[in-house]
Amino acid sequence: MSYKIDVVIEKDADGYYAYCPALKGCQTQGDTLEEVQANIKEAIELYLSTLR
Repeated sequence: MSYKIDVVIEKDADGYYAYCPALKGCQTQGDTLEEVQANIKEAIELYLSTLR
């Protein structure tokens, strides 16, 4: 099954921050854009697995 979930990624002085507005508390950070993208993908998967 696949889902389409909006993700917000912001750059700040320490790197990148990402969160999913639809998934309360689903957030992460990373030093690079690639790292934060991988981290948010994992965070979403873990978040959704707790709902099953």
